[in-house]
Amino acid sequence: MSSDATTGLIRALVENLENAQEDWESFAMIVSFFEGEFSGAAGYAYSPDGSISAVTVDPWAVKPAVKDYTDSHYKPGAPLPVKFLVQFDRSQGRFEVTFEDTDDTRWQVTPRTFKTLREELRPKFD
Repeated sequence: MSSDATTGLIRALVENLENAQEDWESFAMIVSFFEGEFSGAAGYAYSPDGSISAVTVDPWAVKPAVKDYTDSHYKPGAPLPVKFLVQFDRSQGRFEVTFEDTDDTRWQVTPRTFKTLREELRPKFD
C-alpha cells in the first residue's frame, strides 16, 4: 500500500469537502463505485459541539486521488470494491479505510437507518 496514495486521497477529500461546518473535527466518507467506475462520495462530518453535517465532495475533483488510491491496492484489471469507507479525525491525525468488495447495500442510508448509521460511521480510534 502506498502511504502517498492514502495521504493524497485524504487530502483530496478534505480539500473538497462540501457542506461541513467550519469547525468539523472528523468525517466518515463512503466512496462508491458503479460497474467498476468511481461514482461519488458522501458521508458525515462531525463537529466538537456534537453537530453532524451531511457532506459530499465534487467527484471530478477527487477522481484522480481515488484512482491513485485504488491503483495502489488493486492490480490492473482486478475488480474494484463496490464501496470503501474513509474515516478521518483531523484533531488526532488518524484515519482508517474499510473496503466493501461485494455488498452494495452496506452503509446504505435509508429513512430508517440514517440516524443510527451516522453514529455507526463516526470515527472512533482507540
